[in-house]
Amino acid sequence: MRPLGQILIERGIISSSQLEEALARQQALPGRRIGEILIEAGWVSPADVLKALGVQYQCEVLDIIPPEMLDSELVSSLPVEWARSHEMLPVRHRGQPAVLTADPTRINEQDDLSLLTGCPLIPVLALPGLIREAIENCYFMRRETASEVMAGLPAPEAVQPSAAAGATDLLAVATDAPVTRLVNLILLEAVRRRASDIHIEPLEDSLRVRYRIDGMLYEQSAPPRHFEAALVSRLKVMGHLDIAEKRLPQDGMARVSVGERDIDIRISTIPVAEGERIVLRLLNRESTLLPLGRLGMPDHVLRPFGMLLKLNHGAIWVTGPTGSGKTTTLYAALQELDSEHLNILTIEDPVEYQLAHISQISVKPKIGLTFAQGLRHILRQDPDIILVGETRDLETAEIAVRASLTGHLVFSTLHTNDAIGAIVRLVDMGIPRYLVSAATSGVLGQRLIRTLCPECRKPMELSAEDAAGLGPCAQRLKGQPVYDAGNCSACMSGYSGRTGIYELLMMDDAIRDAIRHEADLMALNRAVAGRGFSPLTEDAVEKIQQGITSPAEVLRVLGRFP
Repeated sequence: MRPLGQILIERGIISSSQLEEALARQQALPGRRIGEILIEAGWVSPADVLKALGVQYQCEVLDIIPPEMLDSELVSSLPVEWARSHEMLPVRHRGQPAVLTADPTRINEQDDLSLLTGCPLIPVLALPGLIREAIENCYFMRRETASEVMAGLPAPEAVQPSAAAGATDLLAVATDAPVTRLVNLILLEAVRRRASDIHIEPLEDSLRVRYRIDGMLYEQSAPPRHFEAALVSRLKVMGHLDIAEKRLPQDGMARVSVGERDIDIRISTIPVAEGERIVLRLLNRESTLLPLGRLGMPDHVLRPFGMLLKLNHGAIWVTGPTGSGKTTTLYAALQELDSEHLNILTIEDPVEYQLAHISQISVKPKIGLTFAQGLRHILRQDPDIILVGETRDLETAEIAVRASLTGHLVFSTLHTNDAIGAIVRLVDMGIPRYLVSAATSGVLGQRLIRTLCPECRKPMELSAEDAAGLGPCAQRLKGQPVYDAGNCSACMSGYSGRTGIYELLMMDDAIRDAIRHEADLMALNRAVAGRGFSPLTEDAVEKIQQGITSPAEVLRVLGRFP
């Protein structure tokens, strides 16, 4: 077998003098491998050494690990902790069992894996980072589900809630107590299916478990009724709640990990007639912290909204009902700002994700820290930009409006049906019309709609019922193919994921004048007509034309068009 250093010289990666110097260092550092010394000296990269090892041991070296190599059956008896600590993973390469490793000299570990899997494993080399990523993906794919675990649950008298609290690794469930294992698999299955919430509801003779996926609730396999006490206790322990208190609602936070990804969980319990009802909100950073360009904004909204973010003062309102993605939009907007040179502060209820270089405050009404009180103190912190999670009352609205008029850029949300309704809501709260007119720079209205699964969507002609629901906008779809939901294993009832539909009201002199003199809804609708304002319905119809969503989904979210 040729030495590693000689192979690197033959490949033109190092010189003879560099190898001699590295060998001299190795003599002074017993136990160090020549490849490590060459990497530390900066003469070779880890990839160079790996490829040389492939030549030395006649092993194939992979630059990428395709998904088809991962086989969850091969790792069914292998604890994820072992795979992580040894950075080795059984896979299928060219149809044959193999082991991913960065070090072909670790023969003993390879033999252990061969015994465990029951078949000989050929070593295949890859960089450690690729192997770690493959391990997380492979264990995430494991087919064990909560319903399978329920089939082997112990009798009621054997059920005991786990007392362990703190961060939980959902991929490491093989040796956990039955109830802990069940809870972890319910959570893991929800993460796999991109659920935003888990509802656990006690009924008279059963438990009901439902996942909210893309805004809709879907019922899942549920554990037996006698597991309620242990299940509730385990979730309360995870959320640092009082397991003895069953009469009062409680709120808590927990954190779980799926490999290297952390997911925060908001836990809410309320007493009901049949027991305690629990709702878990999964706060997934990957789905909430999106860049502005990935929210689905059309160009005629994205460009002017980007201009609003460059202002140095004024109020920008984001409107829509609960669950319409307002927080995601505001977080995306904050990520576009120059947080290194600007002082950005937020007050939220609660803080969902911590943003880099941004100070965030969570309201605590029990101790008097309300939106209004927190906003007063924020103004003493020399802010450039302020985010108010929600404008709920006159006091908060007054402070936010006056802050926007005194050199601050203020973002906030309002619960209204559309952008124009935000102006009416502020006036109804008691803000003088002249202040609303002067302070407001723009209002973004939005909703979330489910997107059709590209694998199974099917073309169709617009039905008479849908055409009637879409009103005059249906003329734009006349004679064009539209798409309806199909059904396949890759989606939920023909839909996969969600996107936003938007409208943006930009202030100009005519609209400000209309607000100052007559701020009722009909008058404002007349004022914005013909001034480049494109309502939510326009963006919705455009997404139907593009095959992104279906007429039925648009009508479900927006109702019948006027």
